[in-house]
Amino acid sequence: MIELVAFLGNHGREYQNNRHNAGWLLWERLHITGLISLQKKFKSRFGSIDYQRVKNLLSVEEWQERSASLVGQPVAGLAFLSEHPERIHCMLPETYMNRSGDAVGEAASFFKIPPERILVVHDELELPLGTASVKFSGGLGGHNGLRSIKASLGTADFWRLRIGIGRPEHKDIASYVLSDFSQGEMPILDQVLSQSASALECALVFGPEVLLPAWNKRRLT
Repeated sequence: MIELVAFLGNHGREYQNNRHNAGWLLWERLHITGLISLQKKFKSRFGSIDYQRVKNLLSVEEWQERSASLVGQPVAGLAFLSEHPERIHCMLPETYMNRSGDAVGEAASFFKIPPERILVVHDELELPLGTASVKFSGGLGGHNGLRSIKASLGTADFWRLRIGIGRPEHKDIASYVLSDFSQGEMPILDQVLSQSASALECALVFGPEVLLPAWNKRRLT
């Protein structure tokens, strides 16, 4: 189960539509966003919502239909979590990407949340635009935000929702991730964010395992 979701990005209007801010862009697409009041806390914009309130967004039948649509087939034995957090915490760190762990670690320590109950939403160079992936643990792919979180938590054993942005043909990675999605990329990004938002809410209600293996690397366009 997931108790803390961290949406990675850089703070500031000039970064708003950067590729590196894919996590923040996904936050804006969630149905639960309008139900959570964010405040300045833990070096982030932070808010919480009751698990039951997320669960009650849809009927049982609607959740079944959504999960089947996301993984391409009905999910056998789909059931709400018998053991679930009372509240789910969401945060948008405002430390800038390279210090994301300062915020995530502080919140995790305060609420005593173990790493395996944390999910990080971030951009991913190793996935092409139009794809997304759910994974637990593994390498960091050179992502400075993940590196900071690993250093703060003392482990890489946390969940990730990876939004593919693709690698540039040139080698200037820093300028690429800090540039905006192009006008031609926006329709593709729109589809990715819409489906990834649905997947994340399913993960919160049923556990992220429900999306595997279909979302190991999921083409969404």
